[in-house]
Amino acid sequence: MARTRGSRTGGTLTARSLLKPQDVARAVFHPAWIPQPLDPSVERLKKFRVIAGAVASLGIYTFVEGGFEITEPLENAMTASVVLLFLTPLTVGAMLYVWRRGGTVRQLRVPLLNSLKLLLLFVGCVAALLLVRTTNSSAHPAAIIGVGLAMMWMLVFTAYGAVRVSGNFFGTAAVRRCLPPLLAMVTNWLVVVPDLGTGDLHGLSLTLGIVFILGAPVTVTAIGLLERGRLKRRYGIRLKAHPATSAPAPAPGPVPPMPPGMPPAGSPYLPPRGNPYAPHPQRPTGGGNPYAPHPQRPYGG
Repeated sequence: MARTRGSRTGGTLTARSLLKPQDVARAVFHPAWIPQPLDPSVERLKKFRVIAGAVASLGIYTFVEGGFEITEPLENAMTASVVLLFLTPLTVGAMLYVWRRGGTVRQLRVPLLNSLKLLLLFVGCVAALLLVRTTNSSAHPAAIIGVGLAMMWMLVFTAYGAVRVSGNFFGTAAVRRCLPPLLAMVTNWLVVVPDLGTGDLHGLSLTLGIVFILGAPVTVTAIGLLERGRLKRRYGIRLKAHPATSAPAPAPGPVPPMPPGMPPAGSPYLPPRGNPYAPHPQRPTGGGNPYAPHPQRPYGG
């Protein structure tokens, strides 16, 4: 998706885009200031992490228990949003304490404020969706159709937004590329803490309870550690180092290796300068033309 410099959404939204909530969610929840992925392999790991996180957030065990109601995932999303509203600043604050010797908070003020705005925007969208759901259930029959269409648009918008913010974790990659996997790991474990503390398996057997409750956070942790490891090995991005002390990350995309034997600069295919078919300059020998006729015949007679 092309992005215009200086525009928060990349300059891609038009009036026609409002008919496609997924396009609006892509522009709003993955704005232009979020850095592009460094490596395709890291991007694939992030997608797997998002899928595993969705399993924990939606609580797939509700499907096994029987029946599916739209209100339950909305309530789960609202609960997760409230948890994120407190958990994300605490985790980032802990990392700022770790980074205190390498730099100041002022150096990270802009990306931190942008991430906080994105977090508040997502929480507000989830709260607005729940409010529209409540209004639709108690509205006049004449207003049910309009409210229902608005709710469907907001549902698709929020769902796509949840996928986006799960990948970039509210743009915290703009602060440090290692923060999204770290926040994903901490969040997924805290989501299952109530179930682990109470031993509530939601009506499932012990085996299914362990699989559905611990499966997602364990998977997210494994993928997150692998993602952090690749960022560290390939790009030297360390979680404990202050972002201001690190060298800027390389441009996204693989760089093709230089073939052996090629000179470091210039093109070997440029033609030589000048006209290769021009006559060579002749060196004067004796001040005259060596092929000029002699004034006398050498064999005269």
